[in-house]
Amino acid sequence: MPFQVQLQPSGRQFSVESGETVLAAALRQGLMLPYGCRVGMCGACMATLCTGRIGYGDETPLALDDSDIAAHKILICQAIPETDLVLETRELARARDIPIKNLPARVQDIEPLTHDIMRLRLKLPDSERLQVLAGQYIEILLKDGRRRAFSMANAPHDDAFIELHIRLVPGGEFTHTVFDEMKPKAMLRIEGPLGSYYLREDSARPVILMGGGTGFAPLKGMLEHAFHSGIERPLHLFWGVRARRDLYMQELIRDWLAVHPNFRYTPVLSEPAADDHWDGETGLVMDAVARAYPNLSGHDVYMSGPPAMCDAGRTRFLEFGAPIEHMFSDAFEFAADTREKLGSA
Repeated sequence: MPFQVQLQPSGRQFSVESGETVLAAALRQGLMLPYGCRVGMCGACMATLCTGRIGYGDETPLALDDSDIAAHKILICQAIPETDLVLETRELARARDIPIKNLPARVQDIEPLTHDIMRLRLKLPDSERLQVLAGQYIEILLKDGRRRAFSMANAPHDDAFIELHIRLVPGGEFTHTVFDEMKPKAMLRIEGPLGSYYLREDSARPVILMGGGTGFAPLKGMLEHAFHSGIERPLHLFWGVRARRDLYMQELIRDWLAVHPNFRYTPVLSEPAADDHWDGETGLVMDAVARAYPNLSGHDVYMSGPPAMCDAGRTRFLEFGAPIEHMFSDAFEFAADTREKLGSA
């Protein structure tokens, strides 16, 4: 039988399966509790055990000293309940509650997703994990002081690696480095998480997610987080690209469709090639959204992609009844000597 954990002072409760850590269970159920390394070394997840009993396996975590133990402090990233628990800990409610870190990162692997999009996975030091909200971004710090910002495509619970989708851009110095020179084990420096573009989990409204090109990346993180957390409200992904070859990770999306009945997917091609044999939606992705949802007054709308797409989408969706406070966007653009992604709005 699962154990029940109550958090003080909020009074929130959640269940923990046998052998599961308190932190893993909380994140799985959409509760944002502070943590850092997830291996018991940093102490960022320390909480006070008010009632109940926990175990750590073979060894007490390194970040706990004798005075902590005497004060009934525990590390929830390693603590496994042996009874029902009452814990005193703070909860993170918004992006500003999560610490921004400046860290080294090693390139784990590089994989082409399309002819001009590369997936880059970054590994942080063993003693570090990056706590994020689904949809946020990081900045890669270049040696000359410039920064390149990219949305994270991995969900918060899937934090062993940071996943980025990087499009090759004419004149984009960093993107050409990624495509032409970067190898696994290369070292980078990152800062994050950043941005106020993230999935609002306190809403019960159906969700429309509209992406253009690599704007799919933060939406992927949002969707995987929603699936992992058991969010049951309707989720409809609209993804606009130029031609069929620009769609990637289609097998993953088919898996989502097979497993999650609350999920729908509409790809939209603006300029399908003759050999695409395309019988799906064409034109502008925002028009496909408007055709499917002529009344958006009851929806949350998330948009990520080029600024022109996000700006036009916001204007169009206002006309279709979408409340401005329920529209969220992450607009980015590329340039040779400026940030390759503009922050969230």
